[in-house]
Amino acid sequence: MAERAEANQGELIGARIILRDKREDDAENDYRWRSDPELARLDAAIPLTMSYERYLKLFEDQMKYPTPGSHHYSIETIDGTFIGNCMYYDLDTVNREAELGIVIGDRDYWSDGYGYDAVTTLLEHMFTARDLKRVYLHTLEWNGRAQKSFSKSGFNPVKAVRRMAHDFILMDVLREDWFAKADERLAARLKRQDNEPSNVGSQTRPPGQTTAG
Repeated sequence: MAERAEANQGELIGARIILRDKREDDAENDYRWRSDPELARLDAAIPLTMSYERYLKLFEDQMKYPTPGSHHYSIETIDGTFIGNCMYYDLDTVNREAELGIVIGDRDYWSDGYGYDAVTTLLEHMFTARDLKRVYLHTLEWNGRAQKSFSKSGFNPVKAVRRMAHDFILMDVLREDWFAKADERLAARLKRQDNEPSNVGSQTRPPGQTTAG
């Protein structure tokens, strides 16, 4: 059972990143990243072909009427550079679980630990402030580097899943497992993650959603 989208959650502060609410001036970068074939492939999505004007209208609508049971954050470096997006969606308040998605769109920040920082910062929020029992994600079956990075963040493989004509690995992290090593994982945000994959690679939208969300 999902609840309505939450607003004004404030900033979540990591070691080298800040997760902040989306702003209208994010639209240009988001449009460029969603139109990028390589990024789309890593997200099991189709690159956008609509005009920027059409996308901007959808983006603005999403800002006004966010998808219930979801919250989208922009990932900024400490110095204020917008480098990607991190979000949760399909929030189930009965079973206390949600799906996590992330993309590092700016290639200058690939393979340097920013994705790990964002994921663990959001996980800490979801298990403490949101009081969830389980957080899960889907990453493409062939993306072994992403699976390795998510494993470092606390996720464990659950099973293979077929959806949207793609093969995924479902991974999850349970509340008790997160808190058992939370201090260690959060401290590791300060270290460069040399083995982190390009844009990390978990789905950043529910199946079938192809617009600005």
